[in-house]
Amino acid sequence: MLDHLTVVNHPLVQHKLTLMRKKDTSTAGFRRLLREISLLLAYEVTRELDMTTTRIETPLCEMDAPTLDGKKLALISILRAGNGLLDGILELIPAARVGFVGLYRDPETLKPVQYYCKVPDQLEDRICIVVDPMLATGNSSVAAIDLLKQSGAKNIRFLCLLAAPEGIKRMKEAHPDVPIVTAAVDSHLNDHGYIVPGLGDAGDRMFGTK
Repeated sequence: MLDHLTVVNHPLVQHKLTLMRKKDTSTAGFRRLLREISLLLAYEVTRELDMTTTRIETPLCEMDAPTLDGKKLALISILRAGNGLLDGILELIPAARVGFVGLYRDPETLKPVQYYCKVPDQLEDRICIVVDPMLATGNSSVAAIDLLKQSGAKNIRFLCLLAAPEGIKRMKEAHPDVPIVTAAVDSHLNDHGYIVPGLGDAGDRMFGTK
């Protein structure tokens, strides 16, 4: 079982994250870096997948070779920014099933408002990896995981690029059984619910919107 909080301190992850934080990094550059860093983070979040063996024939002999066990993974993107992480992870795990949870944060209350939810079937038999670049207040992440558990999911992991202490605390209170994998834990949230020092709004920077 993964720890409740895993910070991926790999040098390549930290270097790419620094480039993403820079305010003058272009939209194209930000998108490329997010795809690259998602591949590296995916290695960590999938470190303890169940394995079995299958009989194969190499050019030299037969052998019992390791292979993934169980149903295909489910990758769940919290729209819209989660898609930036999703694209990279799908390069590593192309057979994964994919779901989407649409939530936006009310600017006054900072509470999540759901507008879309479409997830794979048989979630109770799949490992679900929820992806969203930012774990800020934690409200959207908690709401998304609430929806997945209502759909039967039992083995859930949360993958993000940046996390704030407030979001980590909120997630641990609401879903102590869901481990978090992130590239960094930043200082705090500002009055608008943004992570500081952070990197701004991940969705805006990824899609070139404001």
